[in-house]
Amino acid sequence: MKDTTFDFMRSSVLAERRALEALYDEMSSESFYKALEYLLESKMTVLSACGSSGFATKKFAHSLCCVECPAKFVPPSEAVHGGMGALKEGNALILVSKGGKTEELLPLAQIAKTKGARLIVVTANKDAELAKRADVVLTLPNVPESDRYNVMSTASFVATISIFDALMMGIMEEKDYTLEDFGLIHPGGAVGKKING
Repeated sequence: MKDTTFDFMRSSVLAERRALEALYDEMSSESFYKALEYLLESKMTVLSACGSSGFATKKFAHSLCCVECPAKFVPPSEAVHGGMGALKEGNALILVSKGGKTEELLPLAQIAKTKGARLIVVTANKDAELAKRADVVLTLPNVPESDRYNVMSTASFVATISIFDALMMGIMEEKDYTLEDFGLIHPGGAVGKKING
């Protein structure tokens, strides 16, 4: 092993910590409250993103279902081939793009506008076309990724997950979501046994 390898691994953790610290310092209560309102009012939240952002977004779709807010992740390639039929007037659409220029997502933003859905965009670029079309923008911190080339979705991935987790905490608080509520829909695994045991 190289003498410098462990230092690079530790610097990755530091870069992600800095991203979370920047997110914490820059969080807008107005934007988060607005996004929270849209999610609470949405009868079906549709989510889409590409690449690593897609994995973060899939996780949030599952998290929303865990607090009884119906949600569905639709891959961009399927969304433009009929998948956006799941989106209805008054629903929320969440799109994630760090640079805000993901071409596959722009048609989805237009569909949301045409159907009267609320568009929540998570991006580090508030001036991008995707952000301009949004009803609310949740801003990713503009900090370096943890790799030496600043191209891998690392720090921005962690920040995206943190934004989604914060929204989930807000939903649970506003709904007075109880452990018993969670236990009913999560009877499986160690968590289910702990709650229902």
